[in-house]
Amino acid sequence: MARKKEYIEEEVIEKAMHLFWRNGYSDTSVRMLEKEMGINQFSIYSSFGSKQGLFLECLKCYKVKASQMFIKLKNATNGVEAIKDFFYDSLRISEELGNHNGCFVTNTYNEFAEKEDEIIKGQMLAFMDQIKALFIEKLKMNASHKDEETIVKQANYLLLAKHGLAAASRVNTEKEINDFIEMTFKGL
Repeated sequence: MARKKEYIEEEVIEKAMHLFWRNGYSDTSVRMLEKEMGINQFSIYSSFGSKQGLFLECLKCYKVKASQMFIKLKNATNGVEAIKDFFYDSLRISEELGNHNGCFVTNTYNEFAEKEDEIIKGQMLAFMDQIKALFIEKLKMNASHKDEETIVKQANYLLLAKHGLAAASRVNTEKEINDFIEMTFKGL
């Protein structure tokens, strides 16, 4: 007969997410996860299969927590202003989740850029493609005089600016970050 779990899975996943967010995937050991989550290694592997399985659950958890920000962007009708709001919202979501180490997904994207973990790398690429598609959609709302190539270039620029924002939010002042966002959108 299987043992009953003595923990709430959503709670331990959220604890693990914060640990991965602070340290990154590679610098988070199973021992650290045990301590943070309050469960033993057997329970981690029994519930999630592996460290990677747990990490994938953490990514799902983050996406759920950040989903309102994406829904707001998707439903917005004010084009470039909606993307700008998304930049500010991405800073707020990090603060609301109690973490000031940039964007969890951007940090993961950067960490896995050159790793051979195709599953996590694939998730990151899909996530970034989703953001870029939303940027293109919103840029088209203000683009009566712009061709498709220009819109794609602007979307690429904004995606890179979003990565820069995530990195800057770890070390720069609030004023510097606000200035960065305002200047990013000045020419669009």
